[in-house]
Amino acid sequence: MTRKSFLSRLLAAGPAVALILLSCASSGTQRTGPEFDGGSAMEYLVKQVSFGPRVPGSIASTECRRYLVDFFHNLRLEVDTLPFIHTDKTTGKAISMCNILVHFTGTAAGPKDNYLLAAHYDSRPRAEYDPDTTKRNEAIPGANDGASGVAVLMELGNLLTAQKSRVNIDMVILDGEDWGRPGDLDEYFLGAKAMLNQDIKGKYEFAILVDMIGDSDLKIYREEYSNKYSPKVTDLVWNTAAELKENRFIDSVGYGVQDDHLSFMTVNLPAAVIIDFNYPYWHTTQDTPDKCSPESLRAVGRVLSTILYRL
Repeated sequence: MTRKSFLSRLLAAGPAVALILLSCASSGTQRTGPEFDGGSAMEYLVKQVSFGPRVPGSIASTECRRYLVDFFHNLRLEVDTLPFIHTDKTTGKAISMCNILVHFTGTAAGPKDNYLLAAHYDSRPRAEYDPDTTKRNEAIPGANDGASGVAVLMELGNLLTAQKSRVNIDMVILDGEDWGRPGDLDEYFLGAKAMLNQDIKGKYEFAILVDMIGDSDLKIYREEYSNKYSPKVTDLVWNTAAELKENRFIDSVGYGVQDDHLSFMTVNLPAAVIIDFNYPYWHTTQDTPDKCSPESLRAVGRVLSTILYRL
């Protein structure tokens, strides 16, 4: 490998990432936000699960969505609800689903200073990997697989309200991520696919998705598709984690995951997913809050907060 000058490496990274790297390189000029509260995020996780499985079209989904919308409204933020209909391929039934889009206006944002964070709030309607075969048609509680990512976004919402970022940040809380049956990707990531109808192409510099990040035994590897197709965003996350000495982030590729970030990539939006896919309770009825920890939520929230306040 040939050595490049610091400036040439910045230029190669692209303007958005170059600005981040410049701010990180200047000791004493780094901007940090308020401390991320993992305990608060854990409370938000538990509250979501208390509604029951947030299966799209269910009462629990509606109640949880109302709770999330009220939460961000109480922070005096602009919140859009984006309903859509999915017709189930097997039953032919029309299922009402709804994304939630929250807007944070930066203090010094230019026309291109727009960034997207995403998580999903729906629960999977079937627990096909449950060790108890009699429970495999039950919906999962979705503590880690769903509620954990949303909980981190909620606590980030508190931080960004207390101390604004320079840039504009949108948070999208997606529905219908986990609707599909095994092996049929057409009915997964429905909320992310619906977001493509919101004319997001060219709107955001990059997107970061958080999913399954509450595991008490958290080990987050680089995700294969993120690393291959959005390397600058992925590098930004893992380099920031290394700087903060957040050792729950493992700096090597661990798995390839089909998730909402791939839908964003189809419109040339660089996107990376932060996910711990080595979760023994995945798609089981045992995906409950006791398998999650505030320390894990704090680790992810701290990395994201640092990135956001440096943009």
